[in-house]
Amino acid sequence: MKNVRFYGNKPYTVAVVHGGPGAPGEMAPVARELASVTGVMEPLQTVASLDGQVAELHDVLEEHGNLPVTLVGWSWGAWLSFIFAARYPSFVRKLILIASGPYEEKYAEDIMPTRLNRMTEKQRAEVFRLSEILNNTLIEDKNAAFARLGEMITIADTYESLPYESEVLESRYDIYDSVWRGANELRDSGKLLEFGREIRCSVIAIHGDYDPRPAEGVRVPLSRVLKNFKFILLEKCGHEPWIEKSARDKFYKILKNELE
Repeated sequence: MKNVRFYGNKPYTVAVVHGGPGAPGEMAPVARELASVTGVMEPLQTVASLDGQVAELHDVLEEHGNLPVTLVGWSWGAWLSFIFAARYPSFVRKLILIASGPYEEKYAEDIMPTRLNRMTEKQRAEVFRLSEILNNTLIEDKNAAFARLGEMITIADTYESLPYESEVLESRYDIYDSVWRGANELRDSGKLLEFGREIRCSVIAIHGDYDPRPAEGVRVPLSRVLKNFKFILLEKCGHEPWIEKSARDKFYKILKNELE
């Protein structure tokens, strides 16, 4: 799989960074929409380590980007973009964090319970079954279970969805497991948040009020460490603003305004 796709025309001033980790392609709808105003890159993270994904993003931006670029990171991609902006400040003009995970461990405790409370009994049973597969060290190929669990979580994370089709190119549990383990350790140790002190560009966080990842877990910690920070809360919006019936148009309006 190629590790970057392009939308619109050169120069490529924006890069959209997908979530997962291990689920490339999800940001394609956002890339297509933003291509109406600027050239957009969609880096596809293929490396199974956190530092490797940072290096891969660096190489893609260095080769194809009109530096410094605006980084638009969603979910895991928000963390990756945050880390990248701290390590390579000269590469990033502006950082936009969409539906980021919380930056301190204490805010993450209720994420899964919130999801499970939104599910039917049948859905919860399937989530538990899929989780058992992913935790079973005797099972080698876990990609199908990982993909299905992602679909179940999306249902719980969404307020009111517009019709859409998943654009995930492939689901790689090995990438998720390796990268997320390293990222979780960074958060638990406090090092993830400390990266914010090295960021020199302006940072905008956009978050849905229905997202199980609590908005306060983004707004409060980042307000302490960032010098130029703005937080925007979208009403009736879950984890993917571009598929939300009530929030989609406002989300894109905000995003395009931030690119001007």
